[in-house]
Amino acid sequence: MTQSIEQAIATKPTFSALKCRECGETYDLGAKHVCEDVCFGPLEVAYDYDEIRRRVTRSSIQAGPLSIWRYKDFLPVSTDNPIDVGTGMTPLVRANRLARQLGLKELYIKNDAVNMPTLSFKDRVVSVALTRARELGFTTVSCASTGNLANSTAAIAAHAGLDCCVFIPADLEAGKVLGTLIYNPTVMAVQGNYDQVNRLCSEVANTQGWGFVNINLRPYYSEGSKTLGYEVAEQLGWRLPDHIVAPLASGSLFTKIYKGFQEFVKVGLVDDKPVRFSGAQAEGCSPIAQAFKEGRDFVTPVKPNTIAKSIAIGNPADGIYALDIARKTNGNIESVTDAEVIEGMKLLAETEGIFTETAGGTTIAVLKKLVEAGKIDPDESTVVYITGNGLKTQEAVQGYIGEPFTIEPKLDSFERALERSRTLDRLEWQQVLV
Repeated sequence: MTQSIEQAIATKPTFSALKCRECGETYDLGAKHVCEDVCFGPLEVAYDYDEIRRRVTRSSIQAGPLSIWRYKDFLPVSTDNPIDVGTGMTPLVRANRLARQLGLKELYIKNDAVNMPTLSFKDRVVSVALTRARELGFTTVSCASTGNLANSTAAIAAHAGLDCCVFIPADLEAGKVLGTLIYNPTVMAVQGNYDQVNRLCSEVANTQGWGFVNINLRPYYSEGSKTLGYEVAEQLGWRLPDHIVAPLASGSLFTKIYKGFQEFVKVGLVDDKPVRFSGAQAEGCSPIAQAFKEGRDFVTPVKPNTIAKSIAIGNPADGIYALDIARKTNGNIESVTDAEVIEGMKLLAETEGIFTETAGGTTIAVLKKLVEAGKIDPDESTVVYITGNGLKTQEAVQGYIGEPFTIEPKLDSFERALERSRTLDRLEWQQVLV
């Protein structure tokens, strides 16, 4: 049957080229990530926003699947059959108890700790990257990872029937190693930090002809993070928040949430308004926060030394762009100690029942720090992005939380333990008051 003109228009890709973020040079839609011909700047996907505006409405999005693929026209894939494992549409939780404790009126948690299939936001970027990898003819996919990305790449590759080999630092948390191995990829544990792993992977990508999601497929991969912007706007009733706080590793997530908001404005899905962007880093790996505090427009690489391993990238690829967004939106970039990271994890768990990993603990701790410094308006609507699940980094809180009361199967044993627990609670409150 001959395809109708209307069908052809509906299936026409909305992305047109790869474009250098620095000089504007354009390239074909292949597996490349740097401006090889002119300035070696990073490439990103360019879209036909007039076409998206003609094609997309609030109603058409809401009629789509309950996954990131309801936003397919904003993503760099051509197929009508993307790799859909239920990724996205995670809860936007109204965090009333945490808000009261911090003195805020309208606080939300965007909870990707329950994202599918591997409980982190990385499932978004990998779903997009592997769909594009399949379109480009790759049969083996790979990544350099601090843990979550390896989990996602291995899981979604297994679902898609792609061969997979991932590279991780050898000292990664046990939960993240196990959470990769279960999908039966080849796992290379490199004796070095993430930046050393990434350099090795750049060499491997040039010799093996594999699709590396965060190297030669990076322009497509990074676009998946935009869906965290789209979902928040939709879940808020098609409006933008006043302020967002998100973790910073490479800086890509931060920049893509911003891009997602801007794209929704550009095609008329939400009204334009100022949104302040604030970023969170752990002090043991805070090159972007240091540059922000010192007023620099460049980021000096550092050697990571923090429990927040999932965001421990010492040489962040998108650091300068994150700096620019924080400054031009009147936001902030702040860092916190490892002790504050742990307290942030506990605070979110105790107030909202969300167990986040160390990246989320960093973000909550920075939220608290910004509130206490008067850098978040109590009347603002604030969205905090939680990007991973605490079950992956249990080591971080071991020894810093309580232990169960071991009792005999007798009523009097229970009652004695209950009194001990109440005594401990009173002592803790007295310490807080002091």
